[in-house]
Amino acid sequence: MNTSSVLTPTVLQRLVQEGRAPRLLDVRTPGEFRTAHIPGSYNVPLNTLREHRAELLTHLDEDVVLVCRSGARAAQAGQALAEAGLPNLRVLEGGTVAWETAGAFLERGPERWDIERQVRLVAGSVVLVTGLAGIFLPGAHLIGTAIGAGLTYAAVSNSCAMGVLLSRLPYNRGPRTDIRTVLAELRSTP
Repeated sequence: MNTSSVLTPTVLQRLVQEGRAPRLLDVRTPGEFRTAHIPGSYNVPLNTLREHRAELLTHLDEDVVLVCRSGARAAQAGQALAEAGLPNLRVLEGGTVAWETAGAFLERGPERWDIERQVRLVAGSVVLVTGLAGIFLPGAHLIGTAIGAGLTYAAVSNSCAMGVLLSRLPYNRGPRTDIRTVLAELRSTP
């Protein structure tokens, strides 16, 4: 997505205060959404959005702002919806992190670690353990090297296999997003 499709937290706050808030689609996992989200946003996880984008298009005829933790997943969602023909897409610059840093309110639920933090914990732990094990087991350090290669690929491709795997753990799933419920809410909200 190009830079003109980005909306700053300050501008979004002003639109909300003026009663001109766009539709907010939060593309994080249900667990992340439950932990903290912008009031009035709809949770449509990235994989659900990709799978049901045609159905969503019929209910998203006005301005849409995509939200995630930092903006990366929202940009991916924006690309998927733009390819499907949805105009007026914007991504919240810096995601919920920037929103909160700007002093805006987040609705909070039970606290949990976000996926990015979990990836850092798992990757760092594997590298640490295999590095130490390499002292006694020749070649064990190669597992850490493979993790490093995977993280490098994740940065270059803007995707993360470890994050996808971690998001499937029961801890991260939370209540499953039902697309029919989301569509009904989109229909009923002016």
